[in-house]
Amino acid sequence: MAANRTICTVNDVDYMSIRKAMCKGARTVDEVAALTGVCGGCAGCQAELGPILASVCGCVGVSLQAVVDAVKGGADTVEKVGEVTGAGTDCGRCKVLIQNVIELGC
Repeated sequence: MAANRTICTVNDVDYMSIRKAMCKGARTVDEVAALTGVCGGCAGCQAELGPILASVCGCVGVSLQAVVDAVKGGADTVEKVGEVTGAGTDCGRCKVLIQNVIELGC
């Protein structure tokens, strides 16, 4: 499970704020910036935003692409995505994001 920490030091945006924005459908730096206020240019943003946006489940190391591929392959519930990828099977904090991927198809 990822610990909450400040990612954008310029605007004091933390990890959980970014994950919540992802749960609302934000998938790019610009989309996350619109929802959270991340600057996109400070050292924290440049070093950490890409990996955060590319990940769904930090507990078992499941990428966003792996979840999207599972959904496109027919996994239409959080449980089915978990069976295919392992995402959501440990602490469960990523289940909301998995559901969002299912709903949006991306």
